[in-house]
Amino acid sequence: MGDVIQLLPDHVANQIAAGEVVQRPASVVKELLENAIDAGATRISLVVKEAGKAHIQVVDNGKGMSENDARMCFERHATSKISNAADLFKLNTKGFRGEAMASIAAVAQVQLITKNEQDDLGVRIDIAGSEVSQQQRTTAAQGTSITVKNLFFNIPARRNFLKSPQVEFRHITDEFHRVALVHHDIYFELLHNGSEVFQLPASSRRQRISHIFGAKFDERLVPVYEKTELVEVSGFVLKPKFAKKSRHQQFFFVNNRFIKNGYLHHAVLAAFEGLLSQNQQPGYFLFLEVPPAQLDINIHPTKNEVKFEDDHALYAVLRAAIKHSLGQFSIAPVLDFATDPSFETPYAKHKAAPVAPNISVNPNFNPFSALPQSKQPTSAVRFDDIVEQEHTEPLIAPQTDHVHVSFQWQQKYLIAPHDNGIMIVHQRRAHERILYEEFMYKWDDETVASQSLAVPLVITLDKPSIDLLKAHKKELHDMGFRLLSAEGDTIEFEAIPEVFATADVPYFLSAWLTPLSNGTVHAFSQRDIMALTLAKQRCIRSGRSLAAHEQIELIHKLLSCKEIDRTADGKVVFKMIAANVLKTFFTP
Repeated sequence: MGDVIQLLPDHVANQIAAGEVVQRPASVVKELLENAIDAGATRISLVVKEAGKAHIQVVDNGKGMSENDARMCFERHATSKISNAADLFKLNTKGFRGEAMASIAAVAQVQLITKNEQDDLGVRIDIAGSEVSQQQRTTAAQGTSITVKNLFFNIPARRNFLKSPQVEFRHITDEFHRVALVHHDIYFELLHNGSEVFQLPASSRRQRISHIFGAKFDERLVPVYEKTELVEVSGFVLKPKFAKKSRHQQFFFVNNRFIKNGYLHHAVLAAFEGLLSQNQQPGYFLFLEVPPAQLDINIHPTKNEVKFEDDHALYAVLRAAIKHSLGQFSIAPVLDFATDPSFETPYAKHKAAPVAPNISVNPNFNPFSALPQSKQPTSAVRFDDIVEQEHTEPLIAPQTDHVHVSFQWQQKYLIAPHDNGIMIVHQRRAHERILYEEFMYKWDDETVASQSLAVPLVITLDKPSIDLLKAHKKELHDMGFRLLSAEGDTIEFEAIPEVFATADVPYFLSAWLTPLSNGTVHAFSQRDIMALTLAKQRCIRSGRSLAAHEQIELIHKLLSCKEIDRTADGKVVFKMIAANVLKTFFTP
């Protein structure tokens, strides 16, 4: 048999490498911005069209390149950052692999214009699919301009896998944030489809965070600083009350490089232990300086993963630094939440003798004697108002047409006999299903009515959330929301859906925006989302005791629903143990 192993052509090898380096337009943005920073630029402009699918341009005022370097930068493994393997452990630059420009040129049409300080003229190179179509001298300002057009023009399958423009631009914005946050001393600007999205002057680190996420973000930040022989930790964490369900306000930087590290993230969570409610994520902007020799960044082509020489010690330092800051700035709790504050005795009363209370009782008092006839008590049954919500309507309308026996177990489940066996009901999910169908029935084939507010409702959010709301203004309008203004990090509503209380709006917006901010698409209609969110917020909570008649009404209401076995988002509501199954429990 003849030889079968052959050396791949350069353009094929470049396309293979591009599969790891260039995954989407945001990958191109990341590589080009990092190259501009390594070139010593103090001003960087990013211009994007059609979420990067059609056009990405990065212009910087860095040191530029000579004609030979400009041509050489498109070759694989060509770099000015390292010269031998030992340099991998003393890196101070963003790039070092020498793959980015070759990979981009393999899957896009690229134009490079650059000029260094020594040359009178710059150089222009046009390259597409790894083939140079033009190279010539041209007039240019000092620095570099790289334009990438028609990404994946020669790989249609990869282009078809790109997401919607909104999702792709979201990824571009994330990469822009990561670079701009760590290099606060550089002027950045971002333009999309001719509109200015960000204009970030050189500033302090704290100011840069506020410029990106909104002016009111400054008051949410808690400074963190700790310096040891192993690591220098600096930056900010967000106060616990501003925690979110999403993780898009979490940033780790090591030696001015953005990284993702689940182990360090766990250290932050440990520092916030006891301060966050379930499923809440702390926000943080943490910058770590580690000796380059104790760090390996050559793990993945994206350079977002690193390995530390002593990650256990780093974990301890990071956790301690954050806990110290939370305590120093009076963020940590001063109450023991495991005890009931009402049982605490003031210090001044510790030695006081107990005094028996004086109580006078009128045995002839009748509380109903003074009520008018219309206010005499009736046999109608209502749930008590939910303490944590400001809603005065009964949770379930009185409707007890049949007699059932039921008891509550662990203040979470209702167990009741049924003709077919034993019914075990999850009380919170059952009430959630009931409320969901009531809301959907109310809106069936009707426009969602709005209620005008006497005073506009002002809500403070981070800037990316405000941008998302503005982008989905039509959907909000269809759901009964009327925007008055949306500027900076605040949004004002002049009207909200009729069934909403003002306290419902922040909760609903958080639930509605979370999947959008993560780049996912709602699987439900807008009315489904409204009904599901309100039902989840207003339903009976697990841990609440129900009277016997309340349990019976809840079961009756559930059995009258169109779908009784699952909640709107697919969770099991009840289980039935059939009579014939019960018999098997006692079979000898």
